[in-house]
Amino acid sequence: MGSEVRAAQVDEVISRLEAHYVFPDVATKLAEVLRQRLGEGAYDGLGDAEFATLVTADLQSVNGDQHLRLRHHADPVADDGDAAMNSAGYRFEAELESFGIAEVRRLAGNVGYLDTTMLYPPELAGPAIAAAMTLLAPADALLLDVRRNRGGSPGTSALLQTYLVDEQVHYLDIYEREGHRTTQMWTLPYVPGLRFGGTKPVWVLTGPKTFSGGEDLAFSLQQQGRAKTVGEATRGGAHPREQYKVDTYLDVTVSIARSFHPETGENWEGTGVRPDLPVAADRAFDTAYALALEHVLGLGSAGPRRTVADEARQALDQL
Repeated sequence: MGSEVRAAQVDEVISRLEAHYVFPDVATKLAEVLRQRLGEGAYDGLGDAEFATLVTADLQSVNGDQHLRLRHHADPVADDGDAAMNSAGYRFEAELESFGIAEVRRLAGNVGYLDTTMLYPPELAGPAIAAAMTLLAPADALLLDVRRNRGGSPGTSALLQTYLVDEQVHYLDIYEREGHRTTQMWTLPYVPGLRFGGTKPVWVLTGPKTFSGGEDLAFSLQQQGRAKTVGEATRGGAHPREQYKVDTYLDVTVSIARSFHPETGENWEGTGVRPDLPVAADRAFDTAYALALEHVLGLGSAGPRRTVADEARQALDQL
């Protein structure tokens, strides 16, 4: 790739940072880094994929923001903003991934389990989430698995959390650089289907692959005292981002906002969500399931609960 083309691509990345990055002072430092690297010839002779990887490392070198990425795509990229998410291709991708719901089931002992890999926007994922949460509503306890959740929509985090509370909760604030606007994130006044409710125990399974929107879900439920997190610390990306076209096969993702707890001002950027019960991520399920089964056994075994209690004992013995 010619040096003039690379220079133009770097300039485009810099212009996007200067216009949109939530921390303008950091954007200035990033621009200096990229221009210095370009002048040193660091990007010379690289293919697009290698160029994107190297620029991403340079973008993350100043403050470790993992939402700052230059991405290379096999297909031409969409225009800025929501264009990709509004495309037929994105909707098809969501369908192929079951709208981010990898698994939903009733475990032995009447414990619910929901494994999410992505928080697709609620206008796409809403019906699937409503169906899943309706199935899980009668469970005595819930395991919410975000160990593979790579992020997604804050609106879908709000939707999922609403099924787990009885009243509206103000759980997060999001500050946007554009307009210096702060949006309060609340659980919703209404959701379709049945709620699991706000009193039965919830454990959120976390790991080093949990990122962005998945971390929002774990952090918010933890901070409310609504759930216990079990597993390992998450990746540490608390800045909502937007994507901007750089060239035919390149786009850059830029953090346009920052999330923080409305009372403490804290978030999970850089540090990740720290587990209440630290265990290896591959042990998180067994650990949380055992706690859930002990809770079920504490509910007694009279009448119709006898079968459930027997299931719980057998499952606990097998763990």
